[in-house]
Order: sequence, then structure tokens, then C-alpha cells
Amino acid sequence: MRSDPPVFHGNRKSAAPTLTARLFLAGLGLALALIGCLFVWLMGRSFLRAREIRHWPQVQCVILSSELEERHHDPESPTEFRQNVSFGYEWKDAAHTSDRVTLRGSPWSSQRELVEKRVARFQPGSTAECFVDPAHPEFAVLLPESLAPGYSIWFPGLFVIGGLGIAIKALLGNRHPSSALAT
Repeated sequence: MRSDPPVFHGNRKSAAPTLTARLFLAGLGLALALIGCLFVWLMGRSFLRAREIRHWPQVQCVILSSELEERHHDPESPTEFRQNVSFGYEWKDAAHTSDRVTLRGSPWSSQRELVEKRVARFQPGSTAECFVDPAHPEFAVLLPESLAPGYSIWFPGLFVIGGLGIAIKALLGNRHPSSALAT
């Protein structure tokens, strides 16, 4: 019983992937693309909202109160801080108040100094410019949101393109074998 050593055939693949393996890869690629689409959508929505706020009319507002608020979730967690602000403004001869620093409100932070700087920026009695939603004038913000999601949307877009590429390659396979691989 003589056993011949295996013969190497250059770049030739030993066996075609099974249907199950190809479907698995296609599913994996589609899942990757769907996750990428979700993040593209979320980041696109954030960017469009931030851009919309920058087009809202700006009016003078008066800071009514601005103070440091703190909370503890439980005895083991660190203290968190945020700015609790209230400001008044007029829109079309009607007085309104708001408590929104940004569209998402006032963020919590574990860094007291950072929040103290925010509180110092808007002192009670001082004036500032606020952005008023013309469709809902009772809603106004002191600061617009960042446009950064729009500048970073390309990153999850890579997952969409890569995932679709994996799925297409897995489903179509190698339909055009090279003549160099033929025996």
C-alpha cells in the first residue's frame, strides 16, 4: 500500500463551497449590511435634525435660572451632574419658556467641573440667543446639535457596502473559472 503525496495545483481551490456555507456567508453579509444601514439612518437623522435647528429663527432670550443638579443612581455609583436651566423668550408677541440646552436636553456627566463651566456660561439674568422651532414656538434650544454625524456617516456606509459585497459574492460564487485553473 503505497500512498502518493498530495499534489499541489497552484492557485486551484480544492473544493467549491457548499450551498449551506454560501447561504451562511450571504446571511452574514446581509446582517452586516442591515446593521450598517441602521447606523447610516440614525446618523443621517441626527445630522438632518442638527441642520434643521441651525435654520430655525434666533431670538434673544433671558436666562431665568441656571444651576447644578446632581443625582446618585445607587450608593455604589459615582455622583452625576447636569445643568438645570430655564430661559424665557418672545415669539410673535407671545412669551414662552424652555429648559432645553440642546435638542436632547441637558446631558448628565460625572465631571463636575465641566458642568460648572456650562452653568457659568448661562448665568441667571444674562441674555443669549436661542433657536425657536417656528412650527412649535413653545420649543426652543440654547445650543444647536453637532453636525458631526453627517461627517462620520461614511464609516457605517462601509459596512453596508462590505456586507452587500460579501452577500453578492457568496450567492453568485465564482461563475467564470479562469482558464489557468483548468486542468
